[in-house]
Amino acid sequence: MIRPERIEDHEAVRTVHRLAFGDGERVPTLVDALRAAPAALAPTSLVATVDERVVGHVMLSACRLDAPPRLVDVLSLSPLGVLPEYQRRGIGTRLIAHALAAADSQGIPLVFLEGDPSYYGRHGFADATELGFRPPTLRYPPGTFQVTALSSHEKWMTGTFVYSDVFWAQDCVGLRPDDPRA
Repeated sequence: MIRPERIEDHEAVRTVHRLAFGDGERVPTLVDALRAAPAALAPTSLVATVDERVVGHVMLSACRLDAPPRLVDVLSLSPLGVLPEYQRRGIGTRLIAHALAAADSQGIPLVFLEGDPSYYGRHGFADATELGFRPPTLRYPPGTFQVTALSSHEKWMTGTFVYSDVFWAQDCVGLRPDDPRA
């Protein structure tokens, strides 16, 4: 079952990301900071449950597109995590679908992310640079800066993707040379 995250889910969500990413407190700390940060758009935080146990989580948070005519409110899909023992069961797929439906229902034109193109490509995301968007950093491996356009997207909405300050403060934009994922 996919549902909105509740306060009582916070520790379970921390556990999901700690185990899914295997990099200690980096991603759980990002989630906590995104929940607390003031933003133009409230974050959307969804959990997947199996027998009432939280086994997956996805968050959409406010970012901006610096388009030539004006700034555009957009969202970042980050992070997405599923407990290792529940991976490869379609839970991530369902979390992404629910997150994108929620964004579309809010009139959000674009959702960006940094991730594996072979995985996210199956869910409607494409290489954002090939579509004319500029990344917020040069530290993205090729193809990992991705976007999906939703129903309110208009052709003039191109430009530079700008993460919220939280991503920068947590150093969660792109990969550093010493990052094990690099």
